Amino acid sequence: MGEDPYLVSELGSTYVKAMQENNLVPKDRFLACLKHYVGYSFPFNGLDRTPAYMSERTLREFFLPPFEAAVKAGALTVMVNSGEIDGIPGHANFHLLTEVLKGEMRFQGFVVSDWEDIKRLFTRDRVAESPKEAVFMAVMAGVDMSMVPTDLSFYDLLLELVKEGSVPVSRIDDAVSRILFVKMKLGLFENAYPDKSFLSKFATPENTQANLDAARESIVLLKNDKNILPLGKDKKVFVTGPTADMLSVLNGGWTVTWQGNEESLMQSDKKTVVKAMISEVSSKNIIYNPGCSFDKMLDVDNAVKSAKESDVIVLCLGEPAYCETPGNINDLTLPKAQLDYAKMMIATGKPVVLVMIEGRPRVITEIADKVDGIIVAFLPGMQGGVAISDVLYGMTNPSGKLPITYPKSPNAITLYDYKPIEFFDGNGYNPLYPFGHGLSYTKFTYSDLKLSADKITENEELKVSVTVKNTGNVKGKESVLRYLTDLFGTVSRPNKQLKGFDKIELAPGESKTVHFTLGYEHLSFIGASNSRIVELGEFVVTIGDLKSKFKLVFGGGK
Repeated sequence: MGEDPYLVSELGSTYVKAMQENNLVPKDRFLACLKHYVGYSFPFNGLDRTPAYMSERTLREFFLPPFEAAVKAGALTVMVNSGEIDGIPGHANFHLLTEVLKGEMRFQGFVVSDWEDIKRLFTRDRVAESPKEAVFMAVMAGVDMSMVPTDLSFYDLLLELVKEGSVPVSRIDDAVSRILFVKMKLGLFENAYPDKSFLSKFATPENTQANLDAARESIVLLKNDKNILPLGKDKKVFVTGPTADMLSVLNGGWTVTWQGNEESLMQSDKKTVVKAMISEVSSKNIIYNPGCSFDKMLDVDNAVKSAKESDVIVLCLGEPAYCETPGNINDLTLPKAQLDYAKMMIATGKPVVLVMIEGRPRVITEIADKVDGIIVAFLPGMQGGVAISDVLYGMTNPSGKLPITYPKSPNAITLYDYKPIEFFDGNGYNPLYPFGHGLSYTKFTYSDLKLSADKITENEELKVSVTVKNTGNVKGKESVLRYLTDLFGTVSRPNKQLKGFDKIELAPGESKTVHFTLGYEHLSFIGASNSRIVELGEFVVTIGDLKSKFKLVFGGGK
């Protein structure tokens, strides 16, 4: 959900609460499953299901907090990381599954394996010498349920292990108790089947509107030179590129099918980007030609001709839907065919608005400074085509912010919360667009950053406020991002870290003062001993272009 652990924690825990309705799990809710626990998102070579290498401190600082937040929010199932950390496969990691998840986090639900990954302790990872030993290792590590799609070998082998005394009955009792507890939470013993009356609640106008609203707010405007956007409805627009007339690219993997790339199975009543634009302004002002596919040129001559006859070009690039290992790529750079096609469009001399529809930040540095506008839509969903059109024509004022650093190159990627050594002696943070970047069709100014004190103790809270004003001409929403910098620490501290955010809507000329609180949870970090600590010293609060310092001191202010 992003490159920042605080952001992921907030989004993840909110997601869980909404799915389960604060852990009550009524009949019209589902169980959340946290996946993949843990470190799955940080493979050393960048490919799916490959080894991760990280210290205990790194795990606790960056990767465990979102899971802990989601567990506190009431999540009742966890799926295990298919990969490994420091040579220990996730499905054999007693420390992380039992000691940390079930012990420290007090997780009450059950742990489920990923697809056949218990078997793979033997067949793939070769840490077990037989399928039977693989079952023993996984169960004793803390796996409660096996997802084995094709046979019942897990059951048979586990029964053997229990009868011979290798796996104690107490461990079986624990796993079964957890599974029964979750089933009772769901009410499966009262009614094992879904209430069919809830079918009427799917795809309702209200749900569709919520989908559209979310999609509108997720779209990020990265560049808008000379206010090329929003487009006038009288403009003749050439819409082109491989993602302009596809629904699957708006949704990504696990949509209808596993890879989500079966375009023929997508909902025919939904609108692609170009179809939504036609609905907005009529077909007479829209010319469409894909021009290129994801990896090769198509009807280029006619595309160039149409481009020259237009007032502006909306160039929709990106990547096909994907998930898991089939989605592996060797280079983040957008495929050459798309970059070459973009250069042809730019060479026409017409203004170009680039729309990137993608599941990850594909590198576009070659063309970014040559186009007039850039919109990025990270899998906005079935209503994404309408949402993108609304942003292009100004029906929606964009308000999304980047949850990741948009890189300039496929290598040497530095994240926003870089360490001091990453900005020293020739190193630096120089992305194409930074974490938190996102433009609007209006302008917001920040003023009056105030702290309730210049010194606090670790048991006190600091009240912070800032005033935001819409100094532009249209109503807009602004995400107020709050960063904290710990200037000195016994473990090197990040340049800054996100510690809060609020989204506010302001009419032209309207101001609002945003308040928040900093406390122990925001000031603390994982120290050299792998435990959470707070250290005395100076801190800096940053909001927008404003900064203010305070000190954390011993009780009494000495």
